Amino acid sequence: MQSMPDDVLRDYLIAPDPGAPRLTRRVVGTDHTGAETEISVVEERPLTIYLNAQEIVTAMTIGDYPEYLAVGFLRNQGMLLADDVVTRVEYDDDLEVVVVRTERQTSYEEKVKKKTRTSGCAVGTVFGDMMEGLDKVVLPRTELRTSWLYALAQKINTTPSLYLEAGAIHGTVLCHEDRPLVYMEDVGRHNAVDKIAGWMFREGVGPQDKILYTTGRLTSEMVIKTALMGIPVLASRSGFTAWGVEIARQVGLTCIGRMRGKRFVCLAGEDRLVRDMNPDDVPEESKKSRRKSAE
Repeated sequence: MQSMPDDVLRDYLIAPDPGAPRLTRRVVGTDHTGAETEISVVEERPLTIYLNAQEIVTAMTIGDYPEYLAVGFLRNQGMLLADDVVTRVEYDDDLEVVVVRTERQTSYEEKVKKKTRTSGCAVGTVFGDMMEGLDKVVLPRTELRTSWLYALAQKINTTPSLYLEAGAIHGTVLCHEDRPLVYMEDVGRHNAVDKIAGWMFREGVGPQDKILYTTGRLTSEMVIKTALMGIPVLASRSGFTAWGVEIARQVGLTCIGRMRGKRFVCLAGEDRLVRDMNPDDVPEESKKSRRKSAE
C-alpha cells in the first residue's frame, strides 16, 4: 500500500483513498512465468439513480460517493436545474439505490427514451440531445498560467490513488490555479466527472476559475460536460478526438492534452494561456510517477 505524504495531500479537500474498504479486492492468479501472484483489482457494482419517484439509470461504479455521483449525473443530464432545491439525497447501501428529491415536481419520461452511448469506458450513457444548451454557454476568460499546469501535473501524478494501486480506473480532478481540490475516481471517466459536478452543486462551488483535469481521453462528451458545467479549462495527459477539439473551439473551452513532464499540446482556447514558465526549468517526469496515458 502506498504511503500518503502530507506534502502531496494537504491541498486536497477530497483525495483518493486507495485503502478504503470495498473499493478493491485481492485476487490470486498466475503471471507470465506460471508463478502464483496476487494483485488488487477494482470492484464494480451497480447504482440505480432515482429523481423523485422516477428511475433514471443504473450506472456501474466503484461505489464511493454515491450521493455526489447521483446529483452530478442528474445535473449534467439537465434533469437537475441550477436553481433546483434538493430537499434530500437518500442512499440505501443494501439496495444500491440513490434517490434525489427536489422541491420541484419532475417528469422526464420522454427524455430517458433518448439514450446515446458515449465513447467513455464502462459504456457511458447520456439522455436527450447531447448538444442541448451548448449554444448558450459563455465561458469566462480567465487566464491559465503554464506554471499551474506543470505544478498540477506533478502533484496529481504523485498522489496515491486507486489508479496506481490497481489500475483499470479513471481519475478526474477539480483544480484552482496550481491547487488540486477534489480528486474523484471511477471505472468510467464520465462517472468521475459526475462526482465532481455533484460535489460542486451540493457545496455551492462556482466553476468560473476552475480547471478540470482527467486521466482519460479528451472526447466529445468530456468537452460537452466540462463546458456545460461552466469550467473554462479541460486538461489531460491523454490525447484528443477530432470532434472533441471542434466542440471545444466552438464554445471557447481551453483544451490541453498530452501533458507529460514539460510537454503539452493546446488545441483549443490558447488565448487563455500565459506562458510564465520556461519549459527548460521543468524536470522530466520520473519513471516512478509516470502513468499510462489512458486505459
